[in-house]
Amino acid sequence: MRLSHSISIILIFFLFLNTASSKDSEKLSSKKNKEYRIERSISKEALACIDCHKSETPGIFNDWANSRHANSNITCIDCHLAENIDKDISTSHEKEYDKDKKYYNLRVPISAVVTPKDCSRCHPDEVKEYERSKHANTLEIMWKIDPWLKLGMASDNERTVGCYTCHGSIIKFEHGKPTNDSWPNVGVGRINPDGSKGSCSSCHTRHKFSVAEARKPEACGQCHLGPDHPQMEIYMESKHGDIYKSEGDKYNWSVAGGNWTAGVDYRAPTCASCHMSGSGNVTTTHDVTGRLSWELQAPLTVRPSEFEAFPAKTDWTIERGKMKAICKDCHGKVWVENHYKRLDKVVHDYNELYYKPAKTKLDELYEKGLLDSDKFFDEPLEWEFYEMWHHEGRRARMGVAMMGPDYAWWHGFYELKKRFLHFIKSATELLENNKKSFKITIPSSTGTTLKPAEVDSENK
Repeated sequence: MRLSHSISIILIFFLFLNTASSKDSEKLSSKKNKEYRIERSISKEALACIDCHKSETPGIFNDWANSRHANSNITCIDCHLAENIDKDISTSHEKEYDKDKKYYNLRVPISAVVTPKDCSRCHPDEVKEYERSKHANTLEIMWKIDPWLKLGMASDNERTVGCYTCHGSIIKFEHGKPTNDSWPNVGVGRINPDGSKGSCSSCHTRHKFSVAEARKPEACGQCHLGPDHPQMEIYMESKHGDIYKSEGDKYNWSVAGGNWTAGVDYRAPTCASCHMSGSGNVTTTHDVTGRLSWELQAPLTVRPSEFEAFPAKTDWTIERGKMKAICKDCHGKVWVENHYKRLDKVVHDYNELYYKPAKTKLDELYEKGLLDSDKFFDEPLEWEFYEMWHHEGRRARMGVAMMGPDYAWWHGFYELKKRFLHFIKSATELLENNKKSFKITIPSSTGTTLKPAEVDSENK
């Protein structure tokens, strides 16, 4: 009996310790939760947002609670609060206040869309840089250089679920909420109801808005991948990507902007290191058009300032100097100079030996009426020409620029040679025989040939 009694006492004691320990853990956990640290000095309206979203959308709440915004007392309402005259007020959100009478008198206009203009209240320099970048203007660029869009060869829905997911489109509101064909939308070049361009959450995903996330190559790899612009795949096969895969978990990703340092916080660069982050005397920028000395996405490679679809207001010699300075954080001068000599030679060879001869043949076919210039992609040779510059040609040029040998050769120049030979052979046969190409019908070629801005204007 005594032994049994003793065991019972011991068990009760341990249960008490375990319960106390559990309660202590709960207290410790609650202290770490940002909701308990920020209640002072914020409005009742802001607390109402937090209280509601904690239960309604716990994922959003927890992302925000673990963000730098929360640490700085920046709440939902600081970003989403709208003016009564704003075009993007969410009328459906007003109904949420009626669910609980304690929120009824806190009703304020809320915007469904947070735009770069909203972000500029705290991040003015970053937004100015972003506005002049290719990212912010990519919708315009795409419409100028891609025949799939400007010649109406894809359906509106195909564009919405494909192209516009990365590039963005015009956000439209009807009856107090965004339309099905324009939302969801985090495209880097979307046009917002307030006239601003882009979405900061393309890279700094909401509602954590992590600088660490945006610095990792996967942030860029959401869009920069695939047969036509495989920067993600090229990076991962390069020495830079190899080191990142091996040691990236040891990088110091969360250093404040402007202080992320090669050799200290990371061993090999990511996309952000080269194109955006500060290094030495090169300052941080959100203009990804900067530091470029060639426009490698263009059909014919040109300097960024000569890119007709979006002429950059830059001097390529100055921008190349900036990129070289970034390279020299880890590489010697001879290494850097020779890398650019190779790139320049590749650009020359692509332009002179592949693109220009093929373009001359294509123009001759149009001039003689052997190809129909009213549409594109309704004749096989148009596909061949398009993929020659848009797929193989880009892969070859980008592969060399980013030191991905497999993309420079096997996915690049090797495929480019094969495509070029087939194109020239087929074009020559049509010219010699004075024979028109046969035409094909492309399914779902129902998209508008008007640019989004023109469609929006026409609807008004």
